[in-house]
Amino acid sequence: MKSISLRGIDEELALRLKQEAEAARKSLNQYVLETIKRHVGLEKERQFTRVYHDLDHLFGRWSDDEFNMIQGKIDGERRIDSELWR
Repeated sequence: MKSISLRGIDEELALRLKQEAEAARKSLNQYVLETIKRHVGLEKERQFTRVYHDLDHLFGRWSDDEFNMIQGKIDGERRIDSELWR
């Protein structure tokens, strides 16, 4: 892999690049590489990071009350009965 040094990056651009990289949870180097690739049309299609929703109707969602009830039962099962360990 080649390395390229960029000169003449002003403070405002450097700060903005750092902020954008941080917001994307990427290193500055990775963010700049991806941005350049996207700009020149070399970005690869992400095949394994797609989010599909075609099966969402098969799964339900818990309300907050349902979650708290189920989590309470799980927490109760995780308690150690000290009488059993004597």
